[in-house]
Amino acid sequence: MVERTLSIVKPDGVRKNVIGDVIGRFEKNGLKVLALKMRHLSKKEAEGFYAVHRQRPFFASLTEFMSGGPVVLMVLSGEDAIRKVRELMGATDPAKAAPGTIRKDLAGSIEENIVHGSDGPDTAAFEIPYFFNTLEIHG
Repeated sequence: MVERTLSIVKPDGVRKNVIGDVIGRFEKNGLKVLALKMRHLSKKEAEGFYAVHRQRPFFASLTEFMSGGPVVLMVLSGEDAIRKVRELMGATDPAKAAPGTIRKDLAGSIEENIVHGSDGPDTAAFEIPYFFNTLEIHG
């Protein structure tokens, strides 16, 4: 089934200058970029985006990190896009990620792990319109 998903190159990925590498890995694996933009999230925007984690102990540090520099936001489309993006990203902890995944190859820690991807259809349905309106999505 063709799906849409949201992915974010996080501030550490932007800082490390690996935006093109991340997007290239998605494209080489059959995913199409339907929308793309760079933003510097405010703390409030990051808190709204990660509201599902508000009660978790890492919420404050996560939202501080995500508002600490520019991010690259993208809508990706393709066959089983959500699963495919999750697979390409690898485990949240780069030390536990499979060889050849984005996080294993590029990330430095569980806190700064380069990339975000929607974890399911309901999440994607919330995350995509959080950052993109329909006129910004092409395809």
